[in-house]
Amino acid sequence: MLNQRRTTNILLLVIVVPLVFYLLKILSFIFIPLILSMFIALLFLPLMRELGRRNIPKFISIVVILITVSAIVYGGIELIKLSSKQILESDTEFFTKAELKINDLRYYLLNNFGIQLQHEKNLLSQFFEKENIGSTFGFLRSFFTTMLMTIFFVVLWLAESINVHNLLNNTLLKQKYTSIKAFMKIEKDLIKFIKVKFMVSLLTGIFTGLMCVFFDVSFPIFWGLFAFAINFVQMVGSFISVILLSIFAFVELDPTSTLVFFIFSITGVQVLFGAILEPIFMGKSFSINVIAVLVMLMFWGFLWGIPGLIMAIPITVFIKIILEQFPSTRLIASLLSGNETKIEKL
Repeated sequence: MLNQRRTTNILLLVIVVPLVFYLLKILSFIFIPLILSMFIALLFLPLMRELGRRNIPKFISIVVILITVSAIVYGGIELIKLSSKQILESDTEFFTKAELKINDLRYYLLNNFGIQLQHEKNLLSQFFEKENIGSTFGFLRSFFTTMLMTIFFVVLWLAESINVHNLLNNTLLKQKYTSIKAFMKIEKDLIKFIKVKFMVSLLTGIFTGLMCVFFDVSFPIFWGLFAFAINFVQMVGSFISVILLSIFAFVELDPTSTLVFFIFSITGVQVLFGAILEPIFMGKSFSINVIAVLVMLMFWGFLWGIPGLIMAIPITVFIKIILEQFPSTRLIASLLSGNETKIEKL
């Protein structure tokens, strides 16, 4: 009888798990803003509590938080406008150099690999064809729709129309004390992760921009913003930032020791903040196995694209904390964290 029940449970699991993943993929336009808004709301919950202790109405507290978020977004937009203005007002010297070096690359590809690009058009202009404009507007429409839905869900989370604690208690944990304990740990760890990640990304962006200024690489504000944004993609973002900026610097700087020192400098910035300071600030209790990080990045990136890559680690932390609440799944949680001592105790 027990064997039959176990077999039935396994079969149900085999059916349900792919179905859940399929729904997550199909309904990504709902789940992405919902989960993203939950992380944002968790970040501002301590401020909500503090305002509540001072007898400030919840409505006013939500307005204060929305104004704060709007101010942060406005500052980001102004920086983007500043970097765009810097690029648009630049002279054509860089683009001339880029065209010359890309032409050299084109001849190299043609002679060595037989790859031939169009000669009758400016090479850079081939990336900005009219047929690509539609997809650009489609992306912007999707982006702003996601942002509006995220803001809507943030208001619901903060107003407790959607209550994380009650959700955990009624669905997964079913025990009041356990759900409170899990919620407090989720809130503490995710707030810590978001704060540390934001500060590390900010410092990475600032120092990347300063390296561009020091080595006289064009568009330092743009590259600082790019390094800041891409750093939120765990592990992968650092490689992308260094590779793209190195290729860009190759166009501007002569292939001498200056270029080598610049590449070493931006790599050093990524290593210092991403590989040394970030783990120190996160602490040992927050550690996640490198293999688990890579698997989660691939999985959520496949499901949700760039938003999935950004939210992969917070989602993994959320899953790990939930798994720690059940004796039967604590081993999996320990494997995710890479904590061998816990595995031995189990």
